Amino acid sequence: MPTALEIVTPERLLLSRAVDMVVVPAAEGELGVLPGHAPMIALLRGGVLRIFEGQQETSRLFVAGGFAEITPERCTVLASEVMPLAEVSKSAAERRIKEAEAAYEAVDKSDIAARDMTLDHLQSARAMLAVAEAP
Repeated sequence: MPTALEIVTPERLLLSRAVDMVVVPAAEGELGVLPGHAPMIALLRGGVLRIFEGQQETSRLFVAGGFAEITPERCTVLASEVMPLAEVSKSAAERRIKEAEAAYEAVDKSDIAARDMTLDHLQSARAMLAVAEAP
């Protein structure tokens, strides 16, 4: 029995369909979700979300960060931003890196939450650049 996958951004529900497996870019590393997976919530880092149907990878999406809520029947990805890999631009990624570096330099380093948020944005921008430069 497939896993129900939902991908949601602040703006809308982007995808809702049954898949055989989804691999999410979790903060701890790539996390493969199959039907019957143990319940958990995973923090997502910027990276590539991969969708499998049958034995084939059918979709690859860039995820800027967020959370994945996993149950034995479902994987719900709550993402800050999602885009098809074909829409990931090197120039946009480089611009985001510059903006994130400037924000990190300007942030009050004693404000741990703000510092961590700026570091997350920088990591996501770097992941976006890596995706844009990949063959």
